[in-house]
Amino acid sequence: MTLVSAASVLLLTACSAAAGGSGDGDGPAAAPNKDDKISLVVYSKFTNREYPVVSAGLNRLKAKFPNIEIKHEGSQDDDKLTQSIRGGNPPDVAISFFTDNLGAWCSNGSFVDLKPYIDRDKVDLNVIPEAVRSYTEFRGKRCAMPMLADVYGFFYNKDMFAAAGLSAPPKNTTELFDHAKRLTQLNPDGSIRVAGFLPTMPFYNNQAQIWAPNWDARWLGPDGKSNLAASAEWKEMFTFQKKLIDFYGHDRLAKFKAGLGDEYSEDHAFHRGKIAMMFDGEYRTAFLKEQAPNVKYGTASPPVSDSKPNRYGGAFTTGTIIAIPKGAKNPGAAWELIKQMSLDTDTLVELGNGLKNVPSTMAALRDPRLEVDENYRPFLTMFDGGKLLPNPTTPIGDAHLKAVNDFAERWQAGREPDLEAGLRKVDAQINDELAQKGGGR
Repeated sequence: MTLVSAASVLLLTACSAAAGGSGDGDGPAAAPNKDDKISLVVYSKFTNREYPVVSAGLNRLKAKFPNIEIKHEGSQDDDKLTQSIRGGNPPDVAISFFTDNLGAWCSNGSFVDLKPYIDRDKVDLNVIPEAVRSYTEFRGKRCAMPMLADVYGFFYNKDMFAAAGLSAPPKNTTELFDHAKRLTQLNPDGSIRVAGFLPTMPFYNNQAQIWAPNWDARWLGPDGKSNLAASAEWKEMFTFQKKLIDFYGHDRLAKFKAGLGDEYSEDHAFHRGKIAMMFDGEYRTAFLKEQAPNVKYGTASPPVSDSKPNRYGGAFTTGTIIAIPKGAKNPGAAWELIKQMSLDTDTLVELGNGLKNVPSTMAALRDPRLEVDENYRPFLTMFDGGKLLPNPTTPIGDAHLKAVNDFAERWQAGREPDLEAGLRKVDAQINDELAQKGGGR
């Protein structure tokens, strides 16, 4: 999912309410009457084949409220959402792919606190896994609900494995390094023809936040401050990454990467047989089915640090969130739609089947109508396994993620020769931003 800048989100203020909005302290807005004629505007970033799937899910609300018209406006990213709230003309419901902005949205009042609605309707949030509940609230304030979840597992090319004499995906970093060497193919001039595993950060889903759970690397210490330099797990992760970079050669990897296709196009390197293994989300199964149906591949839990064998079966998780923006004209009706899109089993199963995202309640996850094949099942198993780790929600949006991924670029290029000293500088940068915004989680 495309990451967008959090800068515009951080500019929002809590005074951006429009007439009819329900903000903190106002109490929950009443549910609509069945004879009220209401038009709900919904912003999302869904496009192409995914847009009609989500529109159909939204329109399921008509079974209960046939008087409500849903106006689903796709291709609306977080910047457009930000502008609409600042301009006093927000949608009634906001759907975002980018959970890392949630801390800013919650803390500055851009999204309405949903607790009064949850308390009034006696919603049991325990039907949602703890890790998913974690990334949809900030400091105990719930200003969004999960619509669907993403789990980041491991993909591998079965034909390439067979040709290299490999029978199973790697479970730890020793095996991952060995598999990467055996699967890598070079051209006569020494350039890379096929990379067994591409370690370049940030590229595709080689993002620090997606790698971190496989080492049990945590972003913040108990005091809510950045804790990278003091973390043996972060040091081990970056040491392993540099080992892979050095195996290939930084310049050779850079040249190889420059010739690879876009992440969401049919020219994706895994689709084209240019990489043999990768980290990616469950949604990649749908892209492969549509764009590269002839690729024989398997999926599994991501390999973990040799020192953390108990982390196997875990993964990074994030997902789509749904909320009521400050100033929404129909907050009561908006909440009814949010309940349906985040808690209704029929809707979540339909969305899960159409989008190949993971349903975000346990009831939908275990529903027999959920279409599960051998490559989708590992993601459901990870989701149900109790070992998921999300990013912490902070008031600085994605600034901490950007700082670490920027460091990774310098580290892999040899411009940060001292790992601990480099991570101390990243800690200082993140902690300065946290202090300016009122601290961590």
